Amino acid sequence: MQGLMRGYIRGVDAVNYRLGRVAMYGIFVLMAILLWSSVSKTFFLPTLWTLEMAQFVMVGYYVLGGPYSIQLGANVRMDLLYSEWSIRRKAWFDLITVCFLIFYLSVLLYGAVSSTAYSLGYWKDAPFSYLFGVVIGTEEVGRMERSSSAWRPYMWPIKAVMIVGFFLMLLQCVSELFKDVLRLKGQTI
Repeated sequence: MQGLMRGYIRGVDAVNYRLGRVAMYGIFVLMAILLWSSVSKTFFLPTLWTLEMAQFVMVGYYVLGGPYSIQLGANVRMDLLYSEWSIRRKAWFDLITVCFLIFYLSVLLYGAVSSTAYSLGYWKDAPFSYLFGVVIGTEEVGRMERSSSAWRPYMWPIKAVMIVGFFLMLLQCVSELFKDVLRLKGQTI
């Protein structure tokens, strides 16, 4: 069992590390979009797409960088008490809190899948079956959701990014849970 846990930890950590290293450069994309927005508003006709695209890039940056942040332990923590605790006590505390985080991310993932199915034009109550093709038959399909801004981009791409990001965060949290279990058993990771 410990071998499976270690394999899972290595696999998920490797994927999230690489994706996080790529996602962190999204801040430069965001800066370029905002710079172009400022230049175009000052010297040319203002562009309609820049601010909304900056929001989309920021969502991608934040959501895809989340698993990397969890992996590095760069999340906010109350170090007033935590820093003085033993490794075993930290592992117990982290084990409990990561369970709450897993529940929260599961709810976010369900909402993201539901919202993505809606943005693709599906309005029934089983978004997973629609997105993953479990049920074939009478689906209620409508028009694809677009933003209400003047630019009117489709919403499903950024919502799909949210699904991927929440799923990877969930996988990383399970990896952290396994790390805490191994620490409690006295194993090194």
